[in-house]
Amino acid sequence: MRVLFINTSDTRGGAAIAATRLMHALHEHGVKTKMLVARKESDDIAVAELRPRWVYQLRSVVERGMIWLRLGCRRERLFQIDTAEMGADITQTREFREADIIHLHWTNQGMLSLATLRKILASGKPVVWTMHDMWPITAVCHHAYQCTAYTTECSECPLIKRSDMTARTWERKLSAYSAGKIHFIAVSTWLAERAQRSALTAGHKVSIVPNTLPIKHFIKTNRIDAQTFLDVEAERVIAFGAARIDDPIKGFDLLCEALCMLIDKHGWRKEQLRLVTFGGVKDASVFSDVVVPHTHLGTISDTHTLSQVYSAANILVCASHYETFGQTLIEAQACGCTPVSMASGGQTDIITDGDNGYLVYEQSAAALAEGIDRGLRQPIDAKRLRSSVVRRYSPDVIARKYLEIYNHLIKREQSRTCSSSAERENGRMKSNQL
Repeated sequence: MRVLFINTSDTRGGAAIAATRLMHALHEHGVKTKMLVARKESDDIAVAELRPRWVYQLRSVVERGMIWLRLGCRRERLFQIDTAEMGADITQTREFREADIIHLHWTNQGMLSLATLRKILASGKPVVWTMHDMWPITAVCHHAYQCTAYTTECSECPLIKRSDMTARTWERKLSAYSAGKIHFIAVSTWLAERAQRSALTAGHKVSIVPNTLPIKHFIKTNRIDAQTFLDVEAERVIAFGAARIDDPIKGFDLLCEALCMLIDKHGWRKEQLRLVTFGGVKDASVFSDVVVPHTHLGTISDTHTLSQVYSAANILVCASHYETFGQTLIEAQACGCTPVSMASGGQTDIITDGDNGYLVYEQSAAALAEGIDRGLRQPIDAKRLRSSVVRRYSPDVIARKYLEIYNHLIKREQSRTCSSSAERENGRMKSNQL
């Protein structure tokens, strides 16, 4: 079995990390896996990059420019939507021709166009699509927030004044999906429920398979040693991480407000606490509202350093307004760090409140402050945290779930091919008899 993963990048962003981890988990189970990307950042021999890179970059810039114009030349929501008008024709590549199964992941910003997606489906190869956000089930947005238009037909979009772009993209996406069958994979129950309600998924299968975690690479170390290693010594360390910390959807502003309330209403002194952040940031001014000692570690790509961060921290906070899964939550649990998270999406699959973390059910700074206070004062046993991850998200567990899906699709395709061959043979026999 040869499986080709398609993702815009192999390392940038949560989807890229999740896809790469799954690819290696499947490889360990004997599946011949390869990933095709537009932007390769690693030296992984299993990852192939579309060449030349400048063509991808040009497509990405042109498509983003078209969206920018339709947004009235404003950047505010520029990366909240995608139209997939431009992309590479991967059906012409050797990797595509050799693959038995095409496994799509996050393919936006000039990687795949809807026209190419239609060609992929029309090829007859089984297609699996792991959804890392809501874009595959909406017209243009990556997160629909409170909007439910995708359950019928996206036309009037609250993110865009130009509704013609939304309606046109919806029709193009609907047309592309009609060219074949897609087995959609939701990484959480929350996302699956929304996918099953989308008008775009009618006639397609939706399953739930969470992201995997390379357990052996996330190991708890001594907290004092980890704090010394990172130079973040404090009585209580609070960790917060995201691909882009200042993305409004991540709720960093809520965290800053909650930290103020920890001091003003929950009896903590500033000198007792330290906030440790990791990930990208475009506007560093967001850190100006942090009222406790703060260390920003930047983007961390190696699992050893990540393990040190989680080991150094007493709690990890997820303040996201919406989260399809919550990769940092299971990473923290694997290292014995208590997660405190908004109950705003896939996090509710990961955390059982009071058992392997704490959930915050109201999206307010006051509620988040109470959750943080609870986590700091009542840490969850480290062994319990790790065992919950091993049981549900280890590479062996998740790889087996995907293998079951792959084998089903292969058998279905073989059955369809045999039926088609039998029909053609019967047709020839009847023709000869006549």
